[in-house]
Amino acid sequence: MEADFEKLEGVTEVISGFTGGITKNPTYSGNHEGHYEAVEITYDPEKVSFQELLEYYWVNIDPFDAKGQFCDKGSSYLSAIFVTNEKEKKLAEFSRKKIIDRFPNKKVITPILNASTFYPIKGAESHHQDYYKNNSIRYKYYRWNCGRDQRLQEIWGNKTTH
Repeated sequence: MEADFEKLEGVTEVISGFTGGITKNPTYSGNHEGHYEAVEITYDPEKVSFQELLEYYWVNIDPFDAKGQFCDKGSSYLSAIFVTNEKEKKLAEFSRKKIIDRFPNKKVITPILNASTFYPIKGAESHHQDYYKNNSIRYKYYRWNCGRDQRLQEIWGNKTTH
């Protein structure tokens, strides 16, 4: 998601990390049980709205996959939208309803959750931040091999952002 959101005009920073669990200081190689792999997005609301971020988010995920995303499977890879206040919650719920209405024969599993502590990736695992920039060939190969763009095209058609 970092690679996708950094392309969006008005987004000023995208930080990879973990959120949603109770374990303090989760890591890839250690305990991150209960956490989602997530990104924290900083944006300029004069250039892009929260609503636009939501719309962009949906077309960059598979909202029907109850096992993870693309070839990344497991609870930490499930999709979710984290909100920080009631206004964001209402906008997120409305955007989710639009997806449900658009795909009446599919089950949208992406929940709307209250934001909790976000733990940025740090230390020895910092290579995960900006991975798509620092390892562009490997990232493109991984993305293609996982069928990410193909699946997004299948779901969203020309609304995809890749």
